[in-house]
Amino acid sequence: MDFRIMASGYERMTKTSSRIELTNILVEILKETDKSVVAKVAYLTQGKLHPDFEGINLGMAEKTVAKALEKAYGASPNEIQSLLRKTGDLGDVAALLSKDKVQQSLFSEKLTVEKVYSSLDEIAKSTGQGSIEGRIARLAALLNSSSEVEAKFLTRFVTGKLRLGVADFTVLDALALTFTDDKKNREKLEKAYNLTSDLGEVAELLANKGLKAVSEVGVTVGKPIRPMLAERMESSKAIIEQMSGAGVAEYKLDGERVQAHRKSNGEITLYSRRVEVITSHYQDVVQSLRSVAAKEFIVEGEAVALDKEGKYLPFQELMHRRRKYGIEEAMEKYPASFNLFDVLYLNGKEMIDESYATRRKALEGLLGRSKGIDNLKLLVVPGRGVETPEEIDSMLQEALAAGCEGLVVKDVKSTYRAGAREYAWIKFKPEYRANVRDTLDLVIVGASHGMGRRAGRYGTFLLAAYDKDTDVFRTTTKIGTGFTDLDLENLSKDLQKEKIAEKSPRVDATVSPDDWFEPHIVIEVIASEITLSPIYTAGLDKVRPGSGLALRFPKFTGKVRTDKAPEDATTVRELIEIYQKQVRQFKVETKEIEEKPAETTKSKRLKAK
Repeated sequence: MDFRIMASGYERMTKTSSRIELTNILVEILKETDKSVVAKVAYLTQGKLHPDFEGINLGMAEKTVAKALEKAYGASPNEIQSLLRKTGDLGDVAALLSKDKVQQSLFSEKLTVEKVYSSLDEIAKSTGQGSIEGRIARLAALLNSSSEVEAKFLTRFVTGKLRLGVADFTVLDALALTFTDDKKNREKLEKAYNLTSDLGEVAELLANKGLKAVSEVGVTVGKPIRPMLAERMESSKAIIEQMSGAGVAEYKLDGERVQAHRKSNGEITLYSRRVEVITSHYQDVVQSLRSVAAKEFIVEGEAVALDKEGKYLPFQELMHRRRKYGIEEAMEKYPASFNLFDVLYLNGKEMIDESYATRRKALEGLLGRSKGIDNLKLLVVPGRGVETPEEIDSMLQEALAAGCEGLVVKDVKSTYRAGAREYAWIKFKPEYRANVRDTLDLVIVGASHGMGRRAGRYGTFLLAAYDKDTDVFRTTTKIGTGFTDLDLENLSKDLQKEKIAEKSPRVDATVSPDDWFEPHIVIEVIASEITLSPIYTAGLDKVRPGSGLALRFPKFTGKVRTDKAPEDATTVRELIEIYQKQVRQFKVETKEIEEKPAETTKSKRLKAK
């Protein structure tokens, strides 16, 4: 397949903000794609070469790419830097240099998707002495054979700035339309994707073997399952009604969700909720799991930092483990406990279609049969059956006393719905904790420059909630409080990697910050309440025509949720439900005030005495 077809399609995609048009362009590309390379096209469109869980990243620094441009086009470093200052994009620099180069070799090899992919794969996997020079040479060779548009998107790809404005769901829509002529079949593709976390595999299977083969995809040890998520509810009574009278209430721990896979050869791999490999960060957890009496398993749990007395520490302390260097020191300083709450595969048997009651019983039995386990380091999350609101409320107090965030109440009949957010699992926290409402996880989509002591960094951030129905991030607040100088410095640095020239097609906003970003970084915030606003788009027209939902007095809690993908953020639907809950509460309080007898002057004097 000619790489120019992909690059030209990508160019068109960068010029539209319509999700429908983005999908249609992808369909056009896929229809031109040979079935033998459809997986590669899917990966490249995601901006990667392999699924995340394989941990193979291209990661070429801009300085290294600039040297490849020098080598390919004979440009000087000063010339490249001058063009970069004018355009702000190394991809545009590559396009200009390609356009202006003196000669186009008659013998240059025509670029195909296969050639581009294999060369980039070699670059990604090259290590050791001389690897940087080898990377530069390979990229320069590709650039020498590139047209203007090909050079632009090759460069953007290797610098991690493809920025097409598409997400996995858009690619799944395009696959469904291309190979089944029916967008509704995306559900079947999404299910397979949720079980494999591998979009390339799903694309290849669909293109070559059809929808039936995709529908038969199952669980594979070594391929992370996209996690099932919980909804939130406002009262224990509502939870019992939702559960039809029976559930299991478990402690909600303040840690990092981890999915652990053990293959038949004894190899253990840990994955984050973003399906990235995090085994090196939790070697003590790996050692604990070696004691489990099972040949193969996939289990889920929460890794939580412990203090010297074995008590749970907050999430921020655990994040000291997420580092490239000094891991052993961090392990010693912040030991982790792994608290299991689900088993998805056990000794050759898929468990995801079993009821939660069955899975929990199997999990408890598994640890009960295992010898040599340190019960402080590896245990089942505390939980018990609940049938009344009072039982939930009682257990909530226990969980809070133990230093937990609250409860997760699970329907005993529920199966494991990979990648789904449903009321089969319900988060339940107290309305107020330390006089602060429950936290929200929101995505940074824009920012404005700071003033005064914040000069040179971003001072305020535009945040959005996720609308799963449309795969769009809708704005709900600007935030500038709660940040330390170090927070602002780190966020300003990290956001530079996500900076884009224009608003992403996946962002719905009417306000305009100084800079826009790809939806990527999730932060935790608190607010006094949710109000109606004509300037934010989350829940627009859902409560009142012309109004969306905004946060009043938002404040950063100090948590950057590196463990959460942007699609795991608080949803627009959740914001609407929280707002409606506030309205109901206000009506109750108003009614109580109206019904309360007014105090007479005499009664006030008696009360004062």
